Amino acid sequence: MNMAALSKHFTPRNSALVTAAAAGTFLVYKNINDKRNRGKQADIKVVIHESVSQKKERAAVDAVFFGRLVRILKVLIPGWLTAEAWYMFLVAAALIARTFADVWMIQNGTSIESAIIGRDVELFKKYLFKFIYAMPLISCTNNALKYGLNELKLRFRTRLTEHLYRKYLQGFTYYKMCNLDNRISNPDQLLTQDVEKFCDSVAELYSNLSKPILDVILYSVKLTGSIGIQGPAKMLAYLAVSGLILTRLRRPVGKLTVVEQRLEGEYRYVNSRLITNSEEIAFYQGNNREKYIILATFQKLVNHLRQFIGFRLQMGFVDNIVAKYVATVVGYLVVSRPFLDMTSTRHLRFTHSEMLEDYYKSGRMLVRMAEAIGRIVLAGREMTRLAGFTSRITELMRVLDDLNKGRYERTMVTDQNNLKDGKTQAFKAGAGTIVNQDHIIKFEKVPLVTPNGDVLIKELSFEVKGGMNVLVCGPNGCGKSSLFRVLGELWPLFGGTMTKPEKGNLFYVPQRPYMTVGTLRDQVIYPHSREEQLKKGIRDSQLEEILEKVQLSYILEREGGWDAVQDWMDVLSGGEKQRIAMSRLFYHRPQFAILDECTSAVSVDVEGYMYQYCREVKISLFTVSHRKSLWKHHEYYLKMDGRGAYEYKPITSDTSEFGS
Repeated sequence: MNMAALSKHFTPRNSALVTAAAAGTFLVYKNINDKRNRGKQADIKVVIHESVSQKKERAAVDAVFFGRLVRILKVLIPGWLTAEAWYMFLVAAALIARTFADVWMIQNGTSIESAIIGRDVELFKKYLFKFIYAMPLISCTNNALKYGLNELKLRFRTRLTEHLYRKYLQGFTYYKMCNLDNRISNPDQLLTQDVEKFCDSVAELYSNLSKPILDVILYSVKLTGSIGIQGPAKMLAYLAVSGLILTRLRRPVGKLTVVEQRLEGEYRYVNSRLITNSEEIAFYQGNNREKYIILATFQKLVNHLRQFIGFRLQMGFVDNIVAKYVATVVGYLVVSRPFLDMTSTRHLRFTHSEMLEDYYKSGRMLVRMAEAIGRIVLAGREMTRLAGFTSRITELMRVLDDLNKGRYERTMVTDQNNLKDGKTQAFKAGAGTIVNQDHIIKFEKVPLVTPNGDVLIKELSFEVKGGMNVLVCGPNGCGKSSLFRVLGELWPLFGGTMTKPEKGNLFYVPQRPYMTVGTLRDQVIYPHSREEQLKKGIRDSQLEEILEKVQLSYILEREGGWDAVQDWMDVLSGGEKQRIAMSRLFYHRPQFAILDECTSAVSVDVEGYMYQYCREVKISLFTVSHRKSLWKHHEYYLKMDGRGAYEYKPITSDTSEFGS
């Protein structure tokens, strides 16, 4: 039936997938699955393919979709005694109350009309006042339903967001997803918009299927007593046939939804790139080129949306015919049979007023039943759209699980130049051994290999003990950054043995330091919180001493104290940001530090003072720099030539050149 007419009688227009009983089934299934999987250990390995075939995820309403949905629902509703389960029961109770209220309103409204036609003033007043007395209760029911659905959406989103971010920010997973794995290109789109749309769709579909299903059952029982079982049976048969037809026709909706969200993500990405790199683009005067890129990406999205609109136009025509108008015709045929059948004895002794009242009551119930059937049929459209979001969320969860188990997929480039005895020498990711030991960094026959499989150095061997400073030099692309990524365990170890301290005793200071959101104090103690600082036993007065070491004590007065909040990336100059990064190093005092051109914007005298202080507090340094003034602060140099060779030697008085 007409959905616009239906909306006049129902306050919420929500859609849903499962009933409260179905939710219970999902929870039982979860408990059984948990028992089966308990005690299984993860197979930790890195899977690298020479060519990654991007397998297209199916997005249709089928057994695969329901399996994926069950898995996500176990995250959204982790148990019977959770708030989510109780809100589902609240929504279910409100839906039941709303359905019974609808039946009562039909009966009461018919009685009012019958009293008007029969000119019975007392009956008219009686049923009218009944309706007036019931209005507050019906209004409370509608608002309870609306409140329950809104709260359910929010709680679903909270559960799923927290679950995904726990996995996304576990260890270096966020780094691996963006740099080592190429299956998901826009995780921010998935973690924000897709999660919100998925949770809204699930909660709405829960309501919009539960209510019509309950209506169909209740009205079928009521109508069976008035017009016989044939009427409801014919309507239900129509529901089954039309549902199968429309579900088959709507299959492309899931795939179109997946593509739409991917293109939306790409459009957001090119806009964020413009913001992030605005200064470099301005220097290059690349505004016209960036405009072309952004508008071309937007045009791809527009073309797809236009295609989607065209498909929805065609499906809308079919939906209106099948789910609304034909359902109305079937309803008229069913309700008219007892009245037009001259052989029927049902209305032989009815007066005109009684026959009219019976027709209105049966007709309206059948109309409501037809409307409910139409809503169930149309809900398949929303379910197909939900299949698209489910496919994307499932893919994100699968990739996060893989990365947290040490598996990633990325195109592997075979190095044909890396030959040994006439054969290609292969390296297996994750084949190396990492040994944690304090005050030493030691590489024993460790191949320096990028995640793409490019072999920079076949076997790297050197040892650095606490108190030794090493200058790392060589041309661009020789492997300096790759060495530090392997050392920081951002990249997998492809062989050999690497001995190093625990992660907390190895600190990295880049050329362009990251400034976090928060106070001035947060910039110095990052990534610690204020509570962690106090637990460490460091007071603000000691932080002031650290700022003096990097000659930034004036910044406290300039910015208004430790609790000042600014956009520190813009407020601080390049040299100030580099000195803030060095103050972080002095705050944490690790055993080893990697300094990657981190004093390029600092004067030579301040730079020398900071290096001297590192030696005083026993921080051993790996330094990447081309400044000759830093030679005197180091005992060894590690030079890479960019062609697979390297040398590790002590710095002597006749050492002449490092950066070439």
